[in-house]
Amino acid sequence: MSERCPVCNGPVTPQDSSCPSCGFKLLGTTQEFEPIDMNEHDAVSRHAKAVQSASLTVVRGPQIGTCYQLDDKELTVGRSPQCDIFLNDMTVSRAHAIIKPENGAFVIRDQQSYNGIWINNDSVDEAILRQDDIVQIGAFCLLYQK
Repeated sequence: MSERCPVCNGPVTPQDSSCPSCGFKLLGTTQEFEPIDMNEHDAVSRHAKAVQSASLTVVRGPQIGTCYQLDDKELTVGRSPQCDIFLNDMTVSRAHAIIKPENGAFVIRDQQSYNGIWINNDSVDEAILRQDDIVQIGAFCLLYQK
């Protein structure tokens, strides 16, 4: 019986470890990573730009430059294509985190992910996001701007 890839909808078989069409990894566990040395702030400044509303912009890792707008609804973050913020890398858990508006700010909460959430090089389970915070989720570093 043939199935479909959750990313490109191409045909895959139960024996496939990745989609033959787009390369999305269908099987496997989350890989471990090492936190990035935040002394390399130049990578952040090159990709930072003023925004009118709250956003997370990928400044390091896969998908550099991708900007995710935050609004008045809860957003899911993870490796699953069903997540609102889809971070396609094996260092990201399928359901890694939730970002939720609370009292005029945005709160990020870890969802018992394998590698956790790092904000400005500190491991956190939950945090209120502040201007220019660097959120590291797996191999991704995202700049928070409001």
